[in-house]
Amino acid sequence: MLKFKSMNFTCKNCGAPLRFSPLSKTLLCEFCNTEESIEISNEKIESYSFDIERSVVKKEKKEAIPKSVTCAKCSATFTSSPQMISSNCPYCNAPIIIEFIQKIRPKSLLPFHISQEEAQKRFKKWIGSLWFAPSQLKKLIKGTYKLKGYYLPYWLYNATTDTSYYGERGDIYYVQVERTVMVNGREERQRVQESRIRWSPVSGKVHNQFDNVTIGASKRVSEPILENLNPWESNHLTPFNKKYLLGFDSEEYTIELDSGFESAKVKMQYVIRNDIKRKIGGDQQRIHQIKTNYYHTTYKSTLFPLWTAQFKWKDKNYTYAINGQTGKVTGERPYSWLKIIALILTISLLIGGAVYIDAHPELFKNYL
Repeated sequence: MLKFKSMNFTCKNCGAPLRFSPLSKTLLCEFCNTEESIEISNEKIESYSFDIERSVVKKEKKEAIPKSVTCAKCSATFTSSPQMISSNCPYCNAPIIIEFIQKIRPKSLLPFHISQEEAQKRFKKWIGSLWFAPSQLKKLIKGTYKLKGYYLPYWLYNATTDTSYYGERGDIYYVQVERTVMVNGREERQRVQESRIRWSPVSGKVHNQFDNVTIGASKRVSEPILENLNPWESNHLTPFNKKYLLGFDSEEYTIELDSGFESAKVKMQYVIRNDIKRKIGGDQQRIHQIKTNYYHTTYKSTLFPLWTAQFKWKDKNYTYAINGQTGKVTGERPYSWLKIIALILTISLLIGGAVYIDAHPELFKNYL
């Protein structure tokens, strides 16, 4: 087990722990409300060579070993996950930060912009808008349940691509054909227009420049949820400073650099295919073959903020997340089948009643 001593930041006036405040963008003492500014760095946020770094990381892969952490505030020792780099001491609740162990370390981050209180409001509004949600879910957000703040690792990829393709262009044209049609209950032969597609072979090349293709590098939250948190305003990245982590959980990447790039390729290919279709033109397109070469590939390692919550319903966990920068809410949701069945029965009764009244108007003539 790896041993670490945590790093703590305390108030200069009362000695209480400091936490990062999304509202003031400063370190805030929750006891005497003293604020401590975070120095603004003018350091340029750079991208690094993907090919060079990938070859180095492959040679230095580390085993996932739990960490033994000693709190610098209360001296208690506890065990954390291998990926943890910041959290709160389980004994004194002081914000703690420990050293990285991964080869690649974040050089930038997006600080929390949405406070916990604002995130709670947005979460409640989102839950309230869900149809057929279990009543227990809505009761949950009326209680004292609090969203948890995380900084999760992300990869940002840049690449230049050249793609050659082969396919077919489809152009619609019309011909007149004879068809038997029904006119006033009688069959008649008429000439009608019918569409055809003329396919012709095409080939060519497209060139693309991709900047900051965003890929989540954590397995804590599912990929669909991370994707739904997009877009992130990565042009607002701030040079990494550990003080932004105070009071929040954060972790190192668990999805490797090369695996992340394979996911980035999928996003790039979607754009490339649409560009090819536009270049082929016509009314329809068929793409039979695509070959893409990637050049000048670079990456950034960064941390993005999100608020998360979990709800257990019928032995299944549902995860919710809020973009800590923009406030966008997303998540899985359970359905109450009792509510759905009740609605179906109500609609069926209403339709059945209307049909019955229409069939027996004499019974309701005094009410109609």
